Amino acid sequence: MEALTLHLQTAIFYALVAITTTLLGVYFYIESLHVIRMGNKLPGPKPVPILGNALLTIGVHPNQLLDKLLTYDVYGPVIRAFLGRKVIVFMYHPHDIEIILNSSVHINKAAEYRFFKPWLGDGLLISNGEKWRSHRKIIAPTFHLSVLKTFVPLFYENSRDLVIRLRDQIGKEFDCHDYLSAVTVDILLDTAMGLRESEKHKTGYDYAMAVMKMCDIIHQRQFKMHLRFDFLFKLSDYGKEQNRQLNTIHNLTSKVIKRKREEAYTKILDDLDELDEKDIGEKKRLAFLDLLLELSKNGAKLTDEEIKEEVDTIMFEGHDTTAAGSSFVLCVLGIHQDVQDRVYEELNEIFKGSNRPCTFEDTLEMKYLERVIFETLRLFPPVPAIARHLKEDVKIVTGNYVLPKGCTVLIVPYKIHRLEEFYPNADEFNPDNFLPEKMQNRHYYSFIPFSAGPRSCVGRKYAMLKLKVLLSTILRNYKILSDLTEKDFRLKVDIILKRIDGFRVKIEPRNKSNQEVLV
Repeated sequence: MEALTLHLQTAIFYALVAITTTLLGVYFYIESLHVIRMGNKLPGPKPVPILGNALLTIGVHPNQLLDKLLTYDVYGPVIRAFLGRKVIVFMYHPHDIEIILNSSVHINKAAEYRFFKPWLGDGLLISNGEKWRSHRKIIAPTFHLSVLKTFVPLFYENSRDLVIRLRDQIGKEFDCHDYLSAVTVDILLDTAMGLRESEKHKTGYDYAMAVMKMCDIIHQRQFKMHLRFDFLFKLSDYGKEQNRQLNTIHNLTSKVIKRKREEAYTKILDDLDELDEKDIGEKKRLAFLDLLLELSKNGAKLTDEEIKEEVDTIMFEGHDTTAAGSSFVLCVLGIHQDVQDRVYEELNEIFKGSNRPCTFEDTLEMKYLERVIFETLRLFPPVPAIARHLKEDVKIVTGNYVLPKGCTVLIVPYKIHRLEEFYPNADEFNPDNFLPEKMQNRHYYSFIPFSAGPRSCVGRKYAMLKLKVLLSTILRNYKILSDLTEKDFRLKVDIILKRIDGFRVKIEPRNKSNQEVLV
């Protein structure tokens, strides 16, 4: 009798499992039918059975992706594509983009961001839901202006070191991105991790190389279909290479966190909002890692693993974006000598020809340089795409279309920033696009180099402050030269927008009499 009862219970259990599995299967099938049916109502290239529009990417090199995407303008500002049964919607009109980016509902990143997870865990870039909200609230104070002010001397010291290293390149054509990438890592090792000088020189280069290789691996996973499957990726050379690079990245972060946990801090920031500016100095200059550790001691719910993930995220987001952005600025200034002359005149008015260090107050006076940076970020936004996963159907302005729940929305800043509706002669470089009166009369979401809305870049002010100090220090010492025009730039869509042909420029010292630099 007991055996019969046990057999009956087992049968009921498996029956319930089968029913549940079937119901879930039916649910997801119906959901997928909804996405596909709604997707078919949107404009876009005609799909083929099973593959959708995947065949359109055959024979397309990653370096050709941007040009390929721009050929689909004929469909308007909303373009639908099928990747198998998956629906992807490309969007580039500010009215529609505001609906997505300004939403407190559609904050979940698209599935493709999962490729970052082995590296960044559930850091601010890829986390979703309540974890993202709580971490954003915890991390935001570490980018408080009072904290950023303390970083200006570090920005300047590293920029000055770069100026000295560039002496060897005077009169030669060289790729400035190599140098700007290196100095950006140095700045981050100072401001994000607070590495000692001995640690920086020993591990900085290896860390920088690991970050760049990881970006390439993730880009390959996004573009090559077979690498999207985890089991195939782990068997590939890319999977093995990822393990090696992650060991380098995570070992450094974990080691520094452990050491800092063991160190006794006697003087620390008690209240980030009420930091006495007279007390800003070496003792008060703390890295993001220090601040996160202090916040965790004072009640913030952050484990060491979560702190590591957030520091790794800051290192990733603050490295290649700044390196690419500053490289594009130098290349563009090399082309537009009249604009470069105006920037230099502004810097002369601020510094009076002296070699004194740059201060936070100086950066507030760099109005024209700021416009130059913004205009460069308009034409060449470092982040080429922003992706969101929709949690419900969304009606947009364009065509009264409805985007289906479950689709991936891909927002393309490069295209948004070149709309003639908002930027007359949009392909031409013109810093006056960012005069205050022009910005006030333009749609807020027509310029999104740092994204926008609830998930906008938390480090925007940090990035702009770093760019101002770095570029002003270079331009105070060197004149930038280039024989190219923007039309000669061959762009590639990687994790970050870059130039296939490299960021090649020439420099000559401002003080030609003795070939010396000011610093």
